[in-house]
Amino acid sequence: MRANSPIVAAWSLVAILGTPAFGQGGANTPPADTANDPIRAMVSRLELEKYKATVKGLTQFGDRRQGTERNRKAVDWIEAQLKSYGCTNTERIKYEYNPPAGQGQRPAQPQDSAAIAARRAAAARNTQGSGGSRLRGNRGRTGVNNDSLAQRDLRLRALNAEPTKPGPREEVYCTKVGTTRPGEMYIVGGHMDGHGWGEAANDDGSGTAIVMELARIFSSPDVQTERSIRFILWNNEETGLNGARAYVEQRQALQGQESPAGSGKYPEPKWLGMIQHDMMMFDHGMPRADGTVSPEQRPEADVNIEFQSNSKMSEASQKLAWALHAANDKYATDYPAQVGPHMTNTDSGPFQDIVAAVSLRENERGREIGAGWDPHWHQVTDVYATFSDKDFRLGMNAAQTTLAALGQLTGATLKK
Repeated sequence: MRANSPIVAAWSLVAILGTPAFGQGGANTPPADTANDPIRAMVSRLELEKYKATVKGLTQFGDRRQGTERNRKAVDWIEAQLKSYGCTNTERIKYEYNPPAGQGQRPAQPQDSAAIAARRAAAARNTQGSGGSRLRGNRGRTGVNNDSLAQRDLRLRALNAEPTKPGPREEVYCTKVGTTRPGEMYIVGGHMDGHGWGEAANDDGSGTAIVMELARIFSSPDVQTERSIRFILWNNEETGLNGARAYVEQRQALQGQESPAGSGKYPEPKWLGMIQHDMMMFDHGMPRADGTVSPEQRPEADVNIEFQSNSKMSEASQKLAWALHAANDKYATDYPAQVGPHMTNTDSGPFQDIVAAVSLRENERGREIGAGWDPHWHQVTDVYATFSDKDFRLGMNAAQTTLAALGQLTGATLKK
């Protein structure tokens, strides 16, 4: 990695201040100094009610399952919202999704097969979870609800009734263009598709809303960044990260190419890092012995920032994770962050051997979500009404964390 890399600079700052131990740290709330700190001023523009309203807006399209009209309408709605924020240079990735007959959900991928094998072994031994982390304590049931009759809300059942069909797919993104280094870029993502016959409010309306709220704030007329930021809402995550894979296949080779030559414009700036948001709101603790979970957000809830220790870009990814951790410690208002090395099963996966890549979660993907810590995952209960303000506030803390880190990494300032 280059010595002048923004990730290295952020990592150096963490090293100077002292690197917290894994699982430690806290969300401080120092006195606001928005006049002298542009990052704090930008973070203060995040509002709980606006975040909730964005999640609510996404749920009008039900579970937004890929390959349906409701999914296509949701893509159109997201694009319209981005344009209304001032992020007007929206574009779409177009690709084909044609799974084998009868395989309408997540296709078998090499990493998924390993995860499935690990989960089966965990069920037998209750010790080892997917992603390489150890399971301890109670487990709850997990899986995907495919029973329409389990959804008692007749309006929602009807909305989600259209089955998925193979064929063309689209996903939308927009870009904040850097002022002095437009040819370098961070990618910020969340997946807008879901399944399970609910509203996909948490998985992944919560992450999609974070990305959209960040796009809103960074697109404000008085915000400028030295480096570029791309805000993208992936499709087909639930079928095996197909939207993210399509982006990498189509755009990786175009990185850093000025077009037209001499124009100072870069259709695909060089990737500096990828930050994914996937399930952001529900951290109610370990299941009880009977498999049920507490109805209240636990006081020690935290934002999980994960990198993949087995990836080719592990070192750079870990540095990016700790830069986000440091931003949380300085700017988040309610919940702390922790860093873990077992990122898996989300749209940052296709990037992890190419560029620094991390994912933000409500829980550790393998040890906790895989052990049933979120009983609403892919279920009919993943609806807006399920979640309390304490839950939404955890998502807000993730938004504060990413916004602050991005502001620092891209050299964000406010025009006077």
